[in-house]
Amino acid sequence: MDLYEYQARDMFEKHGVPVLPGIVAETPAEARAAAEKLGGAVVVVKAQVKVGGRGKAGGVKLARSPEEAEQHAAAILGMDIKGHTVNRVMIAAGAAIAEEFYFSVLLDRAERRYLAMCSVEGGMEIEELAVERPEALAKVAVDPLVGIDAAKAAEIVDEAGFPEELKAQVADVIQALWTVYAEEDATLVEVNPLVRTEDGAIIALDGKVTLDANADFRHPDHEALEDDSETDPLETEAKSLDLNYVKLDGSVGIIGNGAGLVMSTLDVVAYAGEQFGGIKPANFLDIGGGASAAVMANGLHVILHDPQVKSVFVNVFGGITSCIEVANGIVGALETIGDEATKPLVVRLDGNAVEEGRAILAAANHPLVTIVDTMDGAAAKAAELAAAAA
Repeated sequence: MDLYEYQARDMFEKHGVPVLPGIVAETPAEARAAAEKLGGAVVVVKAQVKVGGRGKAGGVKLARSPEEAEQHAAAILGMDIKGHTVNRVMIAAGAAIAEEFYFSVLLDRAERRYLAMCSVEGGMEIEELAVERPEALAKVAVDPLVGIDAAKAAEIVDEAGFPEELKAQVADVIQALWTVYAEEDATLVEVNPLVRTEDGAIIALDGKVTLDANADFRHPDHEALEDDSETDPLETEAKSLDLNYVKLDGSVGIIGNGAGLVMSTLDVVAYAGEQFGGIKPANFLDIGGGASAAVMANGLHVILHDPQVKSVFVNVFGGITSCIEVANGIVGALETIGDEATKPLVVRLDGNAVEEGRAILAAANHPLVTIVDTMDGAAAKAAELAAAAA
């Protein structure tokens, strides 16, 4: 789960990371009141959306009075930034910035460890810096069993090239940011910019935090951070049913067991769909190792409620769960959802007890179900049916 900037700010403050005061506002009047509460001096009006490039899009404005903060909020609220509507702004206290730096720690999946990145050149697009001047961005591997202790923080600031007089101060902030990362079970903590103010303070001026949903059971307080207004309603419903579902933009609904198989299914559907006018997959849905009637019914229920879906491709490989159970699950699911099932299903079974599973589906002889033996053939059939129904 990605956090809004104001949520990241609050989380930083909770763990001792130095931040500036900030107040969330949902109306121009609230923005004015927030600016007054912060002393009526210089503040920054910042759009709260989970996407980068806010400044370039006009979503970050400096205000020198509460009246100006109200005017900027009126212009920013309701703005569309890369497909995200601004529903709230944060009124942040202004800072006299002397220097801007960059720091992040993230999950390096390829290397199965964490990675800290740091630069004395912050404030700009870090992707541009990494490409144009990679030597300016220090990348330091972090052992998950050790984390960022005093020694590792010292290594990071050395690699980044901080001047001697700032190293200890920046290292302390980096350790506090590591505490956020570790204690909140994050996969990303980023500060851009991390600044030195004219009075010598090191402050996290902007923050991004991504939390690992797999650790939600350890953090009941994280539920309050979720914003359903930013989540597709189908994804919200799927989550309530414990389904691993992601909404996409195509017209072929996908159900598979195992993330790798589902990812491959997305690829073969997209490839096959090129023959039928660019048909694409409508979702990612991994039902995991089991394919009971209840799980299958829940999956079909979510997918069939997507108005973009014109056909459904059920692609299951029987392993520990045999194709007999999968086939019975599909038949039972269709009986459970009844009249709700109105779109054609293409089913491809393989693996453990595949012949018996196909026989069960054939005997059921459901008018919406087409059995196809191969993955490529099933993908082509599903794309064909979706194109015909478009």
